[in-house]
Amino acid sequence: MNSARSLHLSRLVAVTARVVLSVAASPPPPLGPLPDRVAFASADGQTNLVGYVFKPEGPHSARSPAVVMMHGRAGPYSSLANGRYDASTLSQRHQKWGHLWAQQGYLAILVDGFGPRGFPQGFTHQSYDQRPESVNEVTVRPFDAYGALAYLRSRKDVATDRIALQGWSNGASATLAAMSSATSAFKSPTPATGFRGALAFYPGCGLKGKFKTGLFPYAPVRVFVGTADEEISPQECSDLVEVTRAQHGDITVRLYPGATHDFDDPGMSRQEVPANAAAMRDATAKAIEFLAAVLGQ
Repeated sequence: MNSARSLHLSRLVAVTARVVLSVAASPPPPLGPLPDRVAFASADGQTNLVGYVFKPEGPHSARSPAVVMMHGRAGPYSSLANGRYDASTLSQRHQKWGHLWAQQGYLAILVDGFGPRGFPQGFTHQSYDQRPESVNEVTVRPFDAYGALAYLRSRKDVATDRIALQGWSNGASATLAAMSSATSAFKSPTPATGFRGALAFYPGCGLKGKFKTGLFPYAPVRVFVGTADEEISPQECSDLVEVTRAQHGDITVRLYPGATHDFDDPGMSRQEVPANAAAMRDATAKAIEFLAAVLGQ
């Protein structure tokens, strides 16, 4: 092989390698139609939030029931967003659930509570004790959930008294705090004025020690946790549910043997674990059934 040809092949290999690396480092393609980006105020009275609206797909009523979705500590975007934080780089899990609810005839909004506060990439698991108070999941993020509720009620395509709440991990902790009858984010909430019900996927149930005597949710709450969760304590969730149910609170926890944190993440690294795949199938079916009941679908 002559030197010129050898140099050409070397350059071709280098270019191909760069293309492959570029593709590998890019977010996966969208799972369906991109949601609409909207802006609205948090109920904290000082933060302007970003949301992504998944509109109902297929036949639906003029005013649809709705779901507010609260992301976890890693934020709403793919870990491969690479500085681009918009509808095209939302994580696969959030896209999957947004489109799932849209297919059920609901309007769903994913709330970005971190980006507007300067943390679009979210936080690592190990950073918990160093995170700023501006993203506190017990005292701050519930205000974001109620800001999204107020925004949805301003829309003409939403059934204003049929809105539910869903959260994952840190966002699930915020969901639990938001559903407390004593939440400071909303005055005297009821199912008619607040949320009709809530889904909390693998929340940290310690909730900064503020609900040791019980959560007292004003509407039904369903919690889903894997027993092999490596980020939160399944036992703390069982304890919180037990003490709350002892005082007639409408809350349950479903424990999935061997399932980990993020068990509903559709990525291969999670779904190649059989316990996670089984947990995702069951939790998805139970979530659909629960929202159909509380939202009247």
